[in-house]
Amino acid sequence: MKFYGYYRSSTSYRCRIALNLKGVGYEFESVHLKQGAQKSPEFARINPQKLLPVLITDDGADLTQSLAILEWLDETYPDPALLPTDPLQRARVRAFAQVIACEIHPLQNLRVLGYLADEFGANAEVTKKWLTRWQLEGLESCENLLARRDKQTAYCFGDTPGLADICLVPQVFSAARFGVDISHLKRVTEIHARCEELPAFADAHPARQPDFEP
Repeated sequence: MKFYGYYRSSTSYRCRIALNLKGVGYEFESVHLKQGAQKSPEFARINPQKLLPVLITDDGADLTQSLAILEWLDETYPDPALLPTDPLQRARVRAFAQVIACEIHPLQNLRVLGYLADEFGANAEVTKKWLTRWQLEGLESCENLLARRDKQTAYCFGDTPGLADICLVPQVFSAARFGVDISHLKRVTEIHARCEELPAFADAHPARQPDFEP
């Protein structure tokens, strides 16, 4: 398999964690978002949406959108499972993951921040206010969802990490990178710290990627 990603991309980070948890090997190719490599004609032929990540399967199929890739991995490599067997719990895990993937992450995306700067003249202070507004609200929602669980578990929805944790950890990394204080979110920060102790999560960290730039 071949994986197109970027060390700082939250969506790529999610997939790296899942690939590590599943023990699936892959060839990595970096697509430098800051330099606009995703907009090149060559990459557009791989993903017409010009976004990361992309996973090329052993059969040559191209998969895009991180949540779709994560579910494909879970269906293709079922051990360890990323989703619980109970339908209600599966729905809750997916809902939690989508709070991050659909509600928080798109508003911190590089192309969105670039549009704010180019079209509305948003400076660093305005951009920080924008990021804090959406990241904090979203992660506070995650904290509240964790508080409402039927039982408090070591990870988001169980005694082993799954889809929700895979989405949460990169988002906490993004909050730290953008200077958003979430220290008051006890469950979020505790689960994040617990995940970071696992090799699958630690090895997926942006600072440990071959294309990392200090």
